[in-house]
Amino acid sequence: MKKFILPTYIILTLIIISCSETKLKPQTDSSINSEDIPDQESRNATITFTEEGKLKAILYAEVIRVLGDKNQKDLENVKIDFYNEQELQTSSLTSRKGRIDDNTQDMFAIDSVIAVSDSGVTLTTDELIWKNKTRKIITDKFVRIVSDKEIIEGYGFESDQNLQNYTIFDITYVTSTDKK
Repeated sequence: MKKFILPTYIILTLIIISCSETKLKPQTDSSINSEDIPDQESRNATITFTEEGKLKAILYAEVIRVLGDKNQKDLENVKIDFYNEQELQTSSLTSRKGRIDDNTQDMFAIDSVIAVSDSGVTLTTDELIWKNKTRKIITDKFVRIVSDKEIIEGYGFESDQNLQNYTIFDITYVTSTDKK
């Protein structure tokens, strides 16, 4: 019987000691805002936009993060191809970052934005907004437009999504390119 008393005493002592110790709380990083953590994340994604069964645009993104609390999608390394009523590609847009507002379906292209139309017009700017409701692209930032006829620079821009009918509001530079 004496053989069992000592091991039993040691086991009971360890149980009592372990129960009386204060538990450590895990450390949490309070600098991370839970609203910035995506609900979903996709890599090398393709999204096709259609309207009444007709192709309107195809969006390619290296990363798409769905932020449900903010009703938006954040994009990285974006390319969008736009299509006309005959479903022919009319223009494309690339940017390093982007955002889609889930409520309005407006798209924001941010950082190193380049839009190219099938007619050869190239637009470069730092930020561009595609308005879903009007199918127009706008910005209040500096823009540069290069075509086979001229180079135009200025601030503020509005155009149809095909870059055929555009306006620069504050023109700062115009020159002829004389390309033939």
